Amino acid sequence: MSRIALISDIHANQPALEAVLRDIEQLQCSAIYCLGDIVGYNANPVECLELVKGLQIPTVRGNHDEEAISDDNPQYMNPVAYSALMWTRSQLNEDHKKYLRRAPFQRIQPNGVVLVHATQDKPNSWAYVTNCDLATHSLNMLVEGRFLCFNGHTHVPRAFIQHDGAVHEYELGDIPLYKEFKYLINVGSVGQPRDGDIRASYGILDEDTMTFYHRRIEYDIAETQRRIINAGLPEMLATRLSAGI
Repeated sequence: MSRIALISDIHANQPALEAVLRDIEQLQCSAIYCLGDIVGYNANPVECLELVKGLQIPTVRGNHDEEAISDDNPQYMNPVAYSALMWTRSQLNEDHKKYLRRAPFQRIQPNGVVLVHATQDKPNSWAYVTNCDLATHSLNMLVEGRFLCFNGHTHVPRAFIQHDGAVHEYELGDIPLYKEFKYLINVGSVGQPRDGDIRASYGILDEDTMTFYHRRIEYDIAETQRRIINAGLPEMLATRLSAGI
């Protein structure tokens, strides 16, 4: 049995991460990969970093991870994200920052699976893949026998599949994988879903059957919200979790 778990956009939501890790353990996955943004928005960046680090989960760097280790003043963030970023920076010590700095922008696993946070063509540009045209750039990078790339960043689970000379977009579900096709699969967000479903989102790659399974997991949202408010973070970060936006 060879099942690989793909998690992304944890965003310092410890209750959600712990619920997902329990599900992964029950499914007896042989490995876990993280697609970035361990920190940001929510109230437990240190605890989430320690969990990912302690389990030796291979991870790539996300844009919030990148901003958390920078001293620059980001110009593109909205006030809520900016406030959360400044708070997050204040929570991390130098060891946490070193850990995030060591995370590459892209990983190519021994099985040929490509891991990125945003896009494969320009992994540190933090572009959002929201349609087939944008997905095509990443899919065209799948060469040398590679046909499968996982990403996150948008917090919206989606599959972009290139076959029959075109790229098609699908809502994420259970997907059989064929090596003559190319796949860009967004596994959604563990810690801040934005597709209207409040449950944590992640994925499982079953290498024995070559099938991708999309998982949704309930977690203690009220506890995450309580921690956000107690940390003095913007209330909107708590309320949005109840709507999945």
